[in-house]
This record gives sequence, structure tokens and C-alpha cells, in this order.
Amino acid sequence: MSAHESIIIPKKELPANIVKLGWALTVIGLVLVVLSYVTDAQRAGFNNIIGFTFLASVAVGAVFFIAIEYIAGAVWSTPFRRVLEFLGMLLVPVVLLAIPIFLNFHSLYHWSHADVVAADKVLQSKSPYLNEQFFAIRFVIYIVIWSLFYFIFRHNSLKQDKDNDQARTKKNIGLAAAFIPLLAISISLFSIDWLMSLEPHWFSTMFGVYYFTGSIVTALAVTTYFVVLLSERGYFFKGINENHYYSFGALLFGLLSFWAYIAFSQFMLIWYANLPEENFWFITRWQNGWEYVSVAIVLFHFWIPYFMLVSRPSKMKPRVLKQSAAILIAAHFLDMYWLVMPTYSASPVFSYYEIAFPILSIGLIIVVFAMQAKKYNLVPVGDPKLQRGIDFHL
Repeated sequence: MSAHESIIIPKKELPANIVKLGWALTVIGLVLVVLSYVTDAQRAGFNNIIGFTFLASVAVGAVFFIAIEYIAGAVWSTPFRRVLEFLGMLLVPVVLLAIPIFLNFHSLYHWSHADVVAADKVLQSKSPYLNEQFFAIRFVIYIVIWSLFYFIFRHNSLKQDKDNDQARTKKNIGLAAAFIPLLAISISLFSIDWLMSLEPHWFSTMFGVYYFTGSIVTALAVTTYFVVLLSERGYFFKGINENHYYSFGALLFGLLSFWAYIAFSQFMLIWYANLPEENFWFITRWQNGWEYVSVAIVLFHFWIPYFMLVSRPSKMKPRVLKQSAAILIAAHFLDMYWLVMPTYSASPVFSYYEIAFPILSIGLIIVVFAMQAKKYNLVPVGDPKLQRGIDFHL
């Protein structure tokens, strides 16, 4: 029996109030962004980097999970893969958010000034890599790689809804195997380019992994929040049970623990070596008020969601999953702020500049998801693993 015959999942548009909320947040965010650039372009530019790298985290993290599901042959996540496919479409606004940064590049990246490089031996040694032309080329390469694989994954999945061709799953498995190593390299270099190079004298060999783990935690948190919210409102198949919720909770718990391990390892190794060319970066973030932001990240990016999800029963509760996911999403934005803004200000700053891009980002996530949900089924009804995913039990 085909998936179309055995599984009947009616297609529903998202509630109008959710769509209106998304558009309202997007418009408000855009107005604040424009106002920010008009009043203080440099400060707006640094906040633009925060919003840009946050949204890239969600988009690329979603594509990563699509690839991982195909490679691992995962069953429990199959009914929810379409949510990830919708979130991957955020790659489009990611490109758009990069444009204002390029237009204000010289006010944001110290190494982009020829006179500064000429007077600095360290920057001269890095100039073959850190130069504007090569920077732009690398960004285009990253976007092409991520978009190419994402749109092929998506095309095969959506076509499978119509023709139920299992060969499309096999094609995506092969593509996923090629994509993962390319993603590992590209997302590491992406984080070095856009974030670590803000302070070009500092370096960390773990920074790429740090950004990658934060990205997959955030992408999973956004996915978890959407799945639980839509399931509660009857927008998924009947039969979502504690086993599905537990899988989301356990994976979220494991990945946030992995993020904490990477974050602590990076800090501990630099602290233990105590080399001036490395430790100044952390010293800056432990004085003049930044120490409070550092403590907040430890609490909200690890300890609070860790203890919320540590027990087995808590991983099965929709309310706990939504709350912990929301905390992790906000914590990742705070993390991007912590990575970027000390380059701009010696002490933490907060005004409408700092809320413009969070509002815009959340609005874009909702709008992009709603637009995709209006066109396509929320569940990959043609996937051969779908019935087993619906019937999944631990």
C-alpha cells in the first residue's frame, strides 16, 4: 500500500493570527533596522552581523539535520522533516541580510583598511586570507554549497509527495554523504570570516566547532518549538506521542551538553595556556559589565535548559520542550551579541539598535515558515519511512 493510500494527512494553512504576527514583527523589525542605519550606521552594522549570523545558524542547522536524517536512516524524525525543509528556506533572507554588512564593511572589520594592514605585521601575514575580495568570494561559495544541496534535498522530498518514488530517498542519501564534509568546512570558515575576524589578532582552533554546535542547537530548538506548537493545535498527524517528544527532548539535551563541552574546552585551554595573544579576548568579556553577559550565557545556554530537560519525564512534556527551546533560541542570540558587540563597545549597550534584528529575525522565521506551509504539506507524505515514523515507539 502506498503512502498516499495508507496515510491521510489533510493539508492546513497556519492560523491567520500567526501569519499576521510574523508580518507585524517583520515590518516593525525593518522599520527599526532602517532607523538604526540612519542614526548610527556602525552600531547598526554590528547588530546586523548578530542578526545575520543568527539567521544563518537556523538555516544551515536545518539543512544539516535534513542531511543527517537521510544518512542515519532515522525513522522517528521523518514525519517532522518538512519543518526543517521549510526552515532551510531562510537561506534567502540570510543573503539579503549580508548586503548591508558589505555596504558598511570598512566600519566593521578592522583588517579591511589598507593603511592598518600596512602598519601591522600580524595582519600582513593574514592578508592572503583576510582581504575583501577573497572574503566575498568565500561567502558566495558557502551560499552556493548550502543552497545547492538544500534545494536538491527539498526538490526530491516535495516531488516524492506526488510520485511516491523511493529512489528519491536514495538520491538524497548519497547527496547527504557528500554534503556533510563540505558543511563542516564551510560553516567553520564562515564563522571565522564573519565573527572571529572582527578581532583579527585573536584566534581559536575551536571557534568553528563552537559556532557549529550553537547553530545545530538553535535549529533544533526552533524546530522543536514549531513541532510542539503546531501539534498542540492539530496541524500534524494524529498520533504524536511521548516517544516523539522524548526524542526531541533527548536530542536537544544531548546537543546543548555538547555545546557546553565545546564552549568550556575553548575557554579552559586558552585560560590554561595564558598566552597574551589568546587570552585578551576572554579578558575583554570578563570586565566592564561583560562579565554579567558571560554569566547569563552560562545560565541560559546551558544550566537552566539542562536541568529543565535532565529527567526522562521532562523530555516528554510539551510545555517543558517549548520553554527550553525558547530559552535556547534567546540564549543563542545573546551568544552572538557576546561574540560581536565587545568589538564595538567596551561595555554592554542596549537600545532599539539591539532589538531591531531579533524582532526582524523572529518575524522572518515565522513569515518564511508560513509561506511554505501555505504551499506544501507539513508532513512528507511520500516518504517510505513515514508510517514507521508515525508508529515510532522506544
